[in-house]
Amino acid sequence: MLFLCAAALQIICCLIFVVDVSMDLHDLNFHALFEAVAVIGLAIGATLTLREYRNLLHRNTKVERELGVASGAFQEVINEHFRRWGLTAAESDVALFLIKGLSVADIAALRHTRDGTIKAQSASIYRKAGVSSRSELISVMVEELINGLSAPNNAQPNNTTQPQSAG
Repeated sequence: MLFLCAAALQIICCLIFVVDVSMDLHDLNFHALFEAVAVIGLAIGATLTLREYRNLLHRNTKVERELGVASGAFQEVINEHFRRWGLTAAESDVALFLIKGLSVADIAALRHTRDGTIKAQSASIYRKAGVSSRSELISVMVEELINGLSAPNNAQPNNTTQPQSAG
């Protein structure tokens, strides 16, 4: 909205200057020439502002679309893991809350159950997933998403020890 207001203000000022310059056309002097150049600059500025606004809208739409795809992809990764691990519907709900970072007490309140039930379900989830903690559970989810990403060219693995050759 701010872009549009700035562009509208520039266009209004440009129109005022155009009227002023057209009234001064009969007396061509340095001042009239200076105003004509200012009008051209203002028109170019308004055009560039509107073009940049349009580019920002297109880029924003593209980013929102890509974010939606990424969110959907992450949800699919989560659902696939839950299916592969054989989680029950209740365990899937609890696992999703764990991944979102909710506390055991918060999950129990949301599920209208006791903390002990959530702790038992969490233990079952960790066992089925082959992990021992919430952070490992999250790592399993994120790992599949980042497997396709390549490291920057200047990134080096952190090898502080060199393998010893036998012989």
